[in-house]
Amino acid sequence: MNDLDTNRDVFGKVSVLVEKARKKIASTINEEMIILYWNIGKIIKEDIIKLDRAGYGKQIVQSLSDRLTQKFGKGFSPQNLWYTVQLFDAYPILHSMRGEFKNLSWTHIRTLLPIKDDLKRKFYAALCQQEHWNTRTLNSRIDSMLFERTALSKLPEETIANQLRELKEKEKMTPELVFRDPYVLDFLELHNSYSERDLENAILNALEEFILEFGKDFYFVDRQKRITLDDDDFYIDLVFYHRRLKCFVLIELKMGKFKAEYKGKMELYLRYMEKYEMLEGENPPIGLILCSEKGKEQVEMLFLPEDKIKVAEYITKLPTKELFAEKLNKAIRAAQLK
Repeated sequence: MNDLDTNRDVFGKVSVLVEKARKKIASTINEEMIILYWNIGKIIKEDIIKLDRAGYGKQIVQSLSDRLTQKFGKGFSPQNLWYTVQLFDAYPILHSMRGEFKNLSWTHIRTLLPIKDDLKRKFYAALCQQEHWNTRTLNSRIDSMLFERTALSKLPEETIANQLRELKEKEKMTPELVFRDPYVLDFLELHNSYSERDLENAILNALEEFILEFGKDFYFVDRQKRITLDDDDFYIDLVFYHRRLKCFVLIELKMGKFKAEYKGKMELYLRYMEKYEMLEGENPPIGLILCSEKGKEQVEMLFLPEDKIKVAEYITKLPTKELFAEKLNKAIRAAQLK
């Protein structure tokens, strides 16, 4: 090895050490900062609010903010100090708070704290860590009511808690966490009149955003995949692979209302992929039929819980948040009553 190669080798080794150290330092600083904020919230709660001085709370917090900012600089605004109180209120035990928000920044935590439902907050925190969302993506997922659109939200609370625990502790991803209904495809910017091919082309043109809506573990494999059976050709609209589920996901795009015959064709595609494309160690493929309208009664009559076929609606124009929330919450209540 000549001197140039030796220098390159040494530089490479040292660079790896520096990068590792920087990440560790940044992670340690972030963790210590969040612990600091939790302790500040604890002091404000116990010394100001709990001791019947809540009427003076705003004045005292403002004064505290001014003095801390003067001495230590940014990070101690009145709003930020009230967030520390919210953090302590939501997680009065420090250990549980550290476990919940491991590797998340204070900005992430501030975004999550207004979510009052404990399981919903755990869901967003877990997905945020698994998929490495920045705060902009996290806000977008909350605004589009991602939790309410998952199959997970329609399960009993104990089941939700167990699946989130396994995701956090074992990184186990389940179909209930992966698949949504409806899918929000407003970024496709389709006109009022479009065909299934227009929808497919728009998805491929905006593939990065499409995968973000579906989840980062989806990988694009093929479009209009041709399979031949009994000398007849069939074409699967879109084929993806899901890394965590370890299986192919076949997507059929349909205009209008779901029809019963769609299930038979998807079952044919799944059997073909299982027989000819699935490798050892992979799980059987899953089918997703995306329709602009589900046809609830037909879906309920045709599909059993063990089916590897999902039917979901897609939305190309997001309705008002109030209307959207009402529709999703009604679906959740109906599912939980079954």
